[in-house]
Amino acid sequence: MAHCVDKESDPMRIAFVSDIHGNLPALEAVVRDFRARDVTEVVNLGDSLSGPLLPRETADYLMRSGWFHLAGNHERAILSQGRGGQHPSDAYARSQLTADQLAWIAAQKPVEDRGEIHLCHGSPRSDIEYFLESLDATGLRAATLDEIDERLGTVSASLVACGHTHVPRVVRARRGTLIFNPGSVGLPAYEDAHPFDHVVENHAPDARYAIVERIDDRWVVLLIAVPYDAEPMAVLAERNRRPGWAHALRTGTMPPR
Repeated sequence: MAHCVDKESDPMRIAFVSDIHGNLPALEAVVRDFRARDVTEVVNLGDSLSGPLLPRETADYLMRSGWFHLAGNHERAILSQGRGGQHPSDAYARSQLTADQLAWIAAQKPVEDRGEIHLCHGSPRSDIEYFLESLDATGLRAATLDEIDERLGTVSASLVACGHTHVPRVVRARRGTLIFNPGSVGLPAYEDAHPFDHVVENHAPDARYAIVERIDDRWVVLLIAVPYDAEPMAVLAERNRRPGWAHALRTGTMPPR
């Protein structure tokens, strides 16, 4: 099975994964699923290791995969640990990773333009910008087409893949660009304080990914939810003093505040 994006390949059936966050059992469940679907290529959109789970083991798996790997904001944060502002998820991952694994992260690019396909973690202009969702003081909402057009900027690709928000979604911009987020492989809910306190919840513990095909000169996106046994990872999160993660892994929601 070929694992790198090749815009000349035909037929094209690409699996997109994102936001694995060190959840190796979820990733293995996704891989079993897409191998049964005759996937020809695999792209990872970043945030692969950060969290209280299995960063070293997940890095080993991904380094052997031969896939194309994009850097997310948490790859950048892991590399900057020790310079202040440590987040516990990034600090834990950094403490577990080897020098070779850190070098592998450092070699990843934050965006990739492949002609017809543009890859980013957040939006084309920032790895921390929500692309298909927006935030205000009331919480998370679907982004308007005006907001999406602004964030898309001058990108001319017909297909744009993004991650970061963990929310699986497909949107077509006004200019016709198809933009999608495959959702999170490993973390179905989280809370954040930037730029406002908010929660993101998928209300199911399943591992998420997407398959994209080129059919009759059109892109077709399939968003997929794969059930797996999340309990061992929830127990590990509790052992590492992250009860919010444990609740998210079990339920796809955050604990009541």
